[in-house]
Amino acid sequence: METKKQKTWVIIAIIVLGIIAFLVPNQIAAQGVKRIDLQKHDLSTPGKEMVQARIDFDGHSAFGKHSHPGEEVIYVVEGSLEYQIEDKEPVTLKAGEVLFIPAGVVHSAKNNTNAKASELATYIVEKGKPILVMKK
Repeated sequence: METKKQKTWVIIAIIVLGIIAFLVPNQIAAQGVKRIDLQKHDLSTPGKEMVQARIDFDGHSAFGKHSHPGEEVIYVVEGSLEYQIEDKEPVTLKAGEVLFIPAGVVHSAKNNTNAKASELATYIVEKGKPILVMKK
């Protein structure tokens, strides 16, 4: 009987961890940064999908090093944001400016001002894969 209870608890733990893993891509683990998924659609290229999100940065907030398993197209909607792409010089974009980040390239974003800043991020990724991979 004890083994059956242990198996039940293991199954419950796996289900809970699965739910958490599913929800984590929608929650950015950076204080002062909020991500809102806007739309998600299959593309005409088999196995690919488009995910679009708005990311809002409070003043002096940042989102650390990460990558995506597909391309990211960024449009700065409001304020200004500094992007660090791999080991290149940081680039600061203001509202109305755009940036393209190739698949798998490690990058970060930072709001160096007191004002709120926002970006519209469009990801072209492999369907069913997490769109965010955090780096150390």
